[in-house]
Amino acid sequence: MEEEKGKYINTEFGKVPSDWRYCTFKDVLITFSSGATPYRAIAEYYKGKIRWISSGELNYNVIYDTLEHISEAAIKNTNLKIHEPGTFLMAITGLEAEGTRGRCAIIGAPSTTNQSCLALNGTGKMTTDYLFWFYRQYGSYLAFKYCQGTKQQSYTAAIVKKLPICCPKDHQEQTAIATALSDTDALIASLDKKIAKKQQIKQGAMQQLLTGKKRLPGFGEGNKYKETEIGLIPDGWGVIKVGDAFQFLTTASFSRDQLGSVGNVQCLHYGDVHTKYDEFIDFNFVELPKVIGKRGLSYPLLRDGDIIMADASEDYTGLCKSVEIKNIGNKKAISGLHTILLRDRNDVFENGFKGYIFKINEVRKQLIELSTGMKVFGVSKKNLEQVFIPVPTKPEQCVIAQILTDMDKGIAQLQEERDKYIQLKAGMMQVLLTGKIRLMKN
Repeated sequence: MEEEKGKYINTEFGKVPSDWRYCTFKDVLITFSSGATPYRAIAEYYKGKIRWISSGELNYNVIYDTLEHISEAAIKNTNLKIHEPGTFLMAITGLEAEGTRGRCAIIGAPSTTNQSCLALNGTGKMTTDYLFWFYRQYGSYLAFKYCQGTKQQSYTAAIVKKLPICCPKDHQEQTAIATALSDTDALIASLDKKIAKKQQIKQGAMQQLLTGKKRLPGFGEGNKYKETEIGLIPDGWGVIKVGDAFQFLTTASFSRDQLGSVGNVQCLHYGDVHTKYDEFIDFNFVELPKVIGKRGLSYPLLRDGDIIMADASEDYTGLCKSVEIKNIGNKKAISGLHTILLRDRNDVFENGFKGYIFKINEVRKQLIELSTGMKVFGVSKKNLEQVFIPVPTKPEQCVIAQILTDMDKGIAQLQEERDKYIQLKAGMMQVLLTGKIRLMKN
């Protein structure tokens, strides 16, 4: 390690202050022990009260309780160690998987672990709070470079001891860095809770409003109801089959590899429906991958009010996930691989309302009952045509849609604020963990 002219030294992680340590894990940390799995055939081993952590529970978190608990006999006969709060845990097996690389946690209450977790403790040279944030930043990089194995990439204690690390020499500076990042993380977590609460409130409002159980001022005087195929709905409302309300249009089958950034026709992939959007895709703010060449023009172009539905899902929660098209204007777009394109057949629903109609329990229940598959679930077009959906009067559709849209805007504002803090935290990690910004004077 050669000191540069000035105040910095070169490290594997870039330049860091010359008054920092640049060393290996074994120079500043202790323990380096993994756990074990008590023999599953002895049921009594898993009837105790002692916390037992598996690597799947490491999620950049503080672990106060565990999915499974074991007995004193399991600890004695498996030679397990109970780790104290503050112990750092890192996943050491299966690191070829993107979701596992870099996973870590801090023990919040006395616990044992399985063999896929490596426990490390701090010393007078490093705190585990600082280690937690350092590893969150560089854990994936370290796994790519240093873990071993062909089919399954893993660490051993010997490998981990040789991993490089940089840190301030002063515990107080380490603590200041960890505290600043933890405070930002806590703010993000609080925003996530607010978002989840507002989404829950919106889901409840959607269920009540779209089934007529809650009527809005100016609608439903007398609150009379009638029995239908989906239960009681207000007088003045109707019920219609999907096949009578919508026509099914042709969709494309372009794979991701056949889409790019250049072209005249955008293409909505089923993966986008599942992961990127909720009830609507607003083309004022969206730019989708494009079909290369002119092949996209042979398929129906999307219009405002069209419903795009994913035709398969790995679980029931994503079954027939759907979105409504908004503000497409003069843009050209088509519905792509593994999607179903529904277009209003008889002007039954108002635009801006249709994005919500497949979300209520009465419709979801029908979709689940009509689904087929073992590992992947789907509903055939023939079965989808038979699903009943409620039809409020058009004036009531407009008011319901406005209420839900306003809720969506409130959620979106919180998500935008949360995302800004996520970006801020990423920037903070980069500059604080390399000493580009110091939180304490030298």
